[in-house]
Amino acid sequence: MLPSRKGSIHLFRFLGIDVYLHWLWFVVAVIRIGYGVEGISMPVWFALYLAVFVIVLMHEFGHALACRSVGGRADQIVLWPLGGVAYVDPPQRPGATLWSLAAGPLVNVILVPILSVIWLAVIRFEVEYTMPQFYEFVKTLWWINLVLLCFNLLPIYPLDGGQILRSLLWYVVGRARSLMIASMIGLVAIAALLIFAISSLTPWLWVLVAFALLQCWSGLQQARMLSRLEAAPRHAGLACPNCHHAPPVGEFWICGHCRRPFDMFAAQGICPHCGVVFEASRCLECGQVHLLQQFAQV
Repeated sequence: MLPSRKGSIHLFRFLGIDVYLHWLWFVVAVIRIGYGVEGISMPVWFALYLAVFVIVLMHEFGHALACRSVGGRADQIVLWPLGGVAYVDPPQRPGATLWSLAAGPLVNVILVPILSVIWLAVIRFEVEYTMPQFYEFVKTLWWINLVLLCFNLLPIYPLDGGQILRSLLWYVVGRARSLMIASMIGLVAIAALLIFAISSLTPWLWVLVAFALLQCWSGLQQARMLSRLEAAPRHAGLACPNCHHAPPVGEFWICGHCRRPFDMFAAQGICPHCGVVFEASRCLECGQVHLLQQFAQV
């Protein structure tokens, strides 16, 4: 399960995007800072931890701003111990989704030459001898950024690499199959990562493996739902005013009150289980929300 606003602290709002910090971040920060790194003093390690925090935040803003550039919605970022999550809702097109996902790692790619120039300047002016702790800070930050980039590009769903792979497959095999294939490849990659985690005796890797496993399994379930959605018959005479796809026939909508599935259009916007009335609905193809009466304007 991905982190949410619940249990998070609102830090600030920038460019219409609210940034939240999950309370677990403070717990892990105390543990990690207390653990430290050999050869780096506590103040430098604290500064290094904050610098990584900024890099992760830039990475997530890359996702959010790219999503907005293709007409998608992105208004929330949650930072937590395993990194960050930008809640992006790009248009349901492979190109738009691919750009929204690739923009995050692209930030880390851009940081590689920037941090490299700084590191080379530090070496050139022999800061290693005059300010050894600053030298360790720059060197360690360079490596952390590179590790974050490489780790994020692993073909494990829902890491950026797994989602980018899914977006590329979307062009060839469609939305549902691409998610199914990416999730299955992710499970294979997780098995390899699990072997490495066990051999390295690193508890932090075990947490990452468990999280990735849950997300891959969730991806498989979502792929099955998308397959059902694609195979479902369509409501005649109705169409989304944005993407012009007819809504499917079946219980694909979840009531926000009783959390039970129902067919929004067969029930004419009234949940048959609890009687709650809905005046608008989200198109299951493009993700846009429209008034129910707008779906009848075909």
